[in-house]
Amino acid sequence: MSKTFDIRREMNDITEAPGKTWFFELAAGVIDAGRCIQCGTCVAACPSDSIGIGTRGLPALVKMCTGCSLCWDFCPRGGLRYETTWPEDAMVDAGPGPVITGDGARVHLGQELATYTARVSEPIPGAQDGGFVSALLISLMRQGHINGAILARPSPTETWKGEAFLARDPHDIETAAGSFYNQTMALAHLDCKGLGLEPRIAVVGTPCEIQGLRALQARDWYWGKSHPEAVVVTIALLCTKSFDYTGLMLTELRDNRGIDLDDVARVDILHGKLMVDAHDGTRLVDEPIRDFHGASLKGCDECADFLGHAADISVGSVGSADGYSSVIIRTEAGQKAFDAVKHRLELRELDRPEALQKLENMDKKTAFASLPRPFDPDGPMFIDYAEHVSLYAGTDREPAWISSSNG
Repeated sequence: MSKTFDIRREMNDITEAPGKTWFFELAAGVIDAGRCIQCGTCVAACPSDSIGIGTRGLPALVKMCTGCSLCWDFCPRGGLRYETTWPEDAMVDAGPGPVITGDGARVHLGQELATYTARVSEPIPGAQDGGFVSALLISLMRQGHINGAILARPSPTETWKGEAFLARDPHDIETAAGSFYNQTMALAHLDCKGLGLEPRIAVVGTPCEIQGLRALQARDWYWGKSHPEAVVVTIALLCTKSFDYTGLMLTELRDNRGIDLDDVARVDILHGKLMVDAHDGTRLVDEPIRDFHGASLKGCDECADFLGHAADISVGSVGSADGYSSVIIRTEAGQKAFDAVKHRLELRELDRPEALQKLENMDKKTAFASLPRPFDPDGPMFIDYAEHVSLYAGTDREPAWISSSNG
């Protein structure tokens, strides 16, 4: 199927030159099709700064689109074949010295230099799962390795909603400790104003956000206000799916379960359950995470990257005892960053690597069943829009203009 979304012809009766893809196609194929994962890569990729964050928290045009195609190319649910951002050995056996489980199965966590179960020696108020990420960023900043970090902090207007921001000092990092389970359009904040002539940024994000960043870093970047080249270390948070804020916090928790969000002190996902605690320690919710799948982002089902293969360091709670973080160091940059915080940590061998492997396999099974296009780590990085249309047409993820014409 070669037909594409020809809104320009309908608007001005001009036939567009072949090969150009506009924000309108991205909107039809990803945003309006309900597949946007709210990573912000399209905002970062736009060389004319024409894309911003709209009133729904989704990408939107803020001035005229130039048709450069980059928003489509770099979108992990659009033109980016996200698996090409992984290291070559992400899908092969671990090689010498594999971890063997009790049933003799080989555990492979992708490219790894070291794995640990870790927690900070002196607790950081509000930090989650051992406080590793907060301690890492504070140490990197105090030692001058970074002068900024893209994180999520509480929204000042919407209770229990995370919003992205650029932390510039250790206090900023401390106030952002803890987790939110909504996406924040993090890469839309790759603006280095105020960081001086040599910005050095850490990015903490979900695997899809790291995928988009790695793709941007694979090209020389000279346009727009975003500076992917300024990112010197990436930390991926282990993730099977993210949630829509309205769907999870407002519909499921507030409306369906009658929870006053002002009473909530902590939200966490552990052992396959969503747990919500009140300020007095009362457990308000303790339910299987599958009960909340209707509030998850549809586009997350297409991601086979639970472990954050493209990051310098991957971090999460799965595979370690409660109150600890599972840490996978993947690159030399990750090892250098880890060395800066090692003195503040209690460390031991990773408790249960097989638990990580099990969830990785489950995540891949879901992704391969949901992904209409071929999964090909060795394929071209970018997928043409017309090819995307031909692969997705007739599925529940087809571009919105096809659904409208069929309706």
